Amino acid sequence: MARISTFDDWVGLFDMWRTEMGVDHPYIKNYHFEVKYGDLETDEVEFGAFKGRKKWERVAQIPDQRMRDALLNYIVYQGDTEFASVEQQRFLFNTAPSEYDAASLARIMTEEMRHGWQMSHLLVTYFGDSGKLEAQKLLERRAFQKNRLLGSFNGDTENWLDLFTYTQFIDRDGKFQLGMLRHSGFAPLARSMGPMLKEESYHLGTGNNGMLRIVKAGVIPLSIVQKYINKWVPTAYDLFGTDHSGSAHWAYTWGLKGRYDESENQQPADLDFMNEYARNLYIRECQGLLDRINKLVPEDRPKLFLPDLKFNRSIGDYANQPFDLQGHLLPAEQFPAYLEAHLPNAADKEMLNGLLKGREWLAERELKTGA
Repeated sequence: MARISTFDDWVGLFDMWRTEMGVDHPYIKNYHFEVKYGDLETDEVEFGAFKGRKKWERVAQIPDQRMRDALLNYIVYQGDTEFASVEQQRFLFNTAPSEYDAASLARIMTEEMRHGWQMSHLLVTYFGDSGKLEAQKLLERRAFQKNRLLGSFNGDTENWLDLFTYTQFIDRDGKFQLGMLRHSGFAPLARSMGPMLKEESYHLGTGNNGMLRIVKAGVIPLSIVQKYINKWVPTAYDLFGTDHSGSAHWAYTWGLKGRYDESENQQPADLDFMNEYARNLYIRECQGLLDRINKLVPEDRPKLFLPDLKFNRSIGDYANQPFDLQGHLLPAEQFPAYLEAHLPNAADKEMLNGLLKGREWLAERELKTGA
């Protein structure tokens, strides 16, 4: 691709990417992509070494190059997830179980594209040549080539159980990330978060309501539903970052990324456990949602559950270690067979594809998602 010099140049690349990905779907084609900014909760930096100072409106106002580099990195990673998720989901229109579900998918994909658009606008507008280059690279990486920046966004989303589990757990991590960036000391980024969070709530509702509908219908075996939870949740744990993270420590100290509950939490931040704190809040929320779903599970059937924090992790203290779903360490030589038995395998996918061809596998949607 030719190097871009303006945001209009980037828009041209975006249109090329959208055509290449095959997402000029009738539901999406006429959507007007735009930049949306909301209000700041406060115009002062809320935490860290610069607490009480006016939030920065321009990158040049940020007092240290290391801070500017870290801020650029956060925006790049957020934008990368948005385009990646569209790439992962692009074929699911072909198997949508209803017109309502197809429209829901179109809305999710459109809003994810808009979120990538928003992050790219920040990069091109505020970060000079380095931002323009990074905005271009957002459209050059491909989830299906396994070169997106974060593990969850290189995984395959092959069917609608995948989609509902993904939007329940991976998009929910996105809500947490956006919630933490909402407190950023860089005002344009903080202003971007309100509209993005509002749109993200629909994605979460689609996932939660979809899982409720699947369990309520009772056609897909719960053992297979559990395997898809096992597939996605460990990658969501990874999305919160490494344990005892120095970069999370400094992001808070520099006022770039707050705690998810920053506005309500009056306790001093534990700078050595920033990622762990956010991850624990996420686990608590996910467990509450599973508790609600499990109310639909017959009393004589095993309940759905979250895998232990140690299971099948790719980063952090438990990375690449053979822990089972309950957090017990297995002999290393047994772990490949264990994963084959507890993640979706070829036989599971064949059974599931057969079930998904019918209409009865998904109950009618609920009006309230509880997400």
